[in-house]
Amino acid sequence: MPSVEHRSHKGLNNRAENSHHPTRQRERAMKGFRSTGGAQRFLAAFSGISPHFRPRRHLLTAAEHRAEMSIRFAVWEQVTGVAGRPTAA
Repeated sequence: MPSVEHRSHKGLNNRAENSHHPTRQRERAMKGFRSTGGAQRFLAAFSGISPHFRPRRHLLTAAEHRAEMSIRFAVWEQVTGVAGRPTAA
C-alpha cells in the first residue's frame, strides 16, 4: 500500500506490549514448575503476598522506600515468625 505511511521504530509497540506485562510476569514465574496446576496453586497464594514486598516505588524517595520496606519486613516477621531480610554480620 504505497499511499499509507508505514512506520517502524523500536518503541512504537511499547503500549501494546506493556499491557501484556502481568501475563508475562506470570509466565516467567511458571517456568520453574513441573505442572500448570502446581504453578497455579502457588501463584494463587503468592499473589496476595507479593504486593506486600513491592511498594509503588515510583511514588517514594529512596529514604521513604527504605523506611517502608523496614516496616513491611517487620510486619512479615511478626506474622510468620520468619526473618524476611538477612542481617549484616
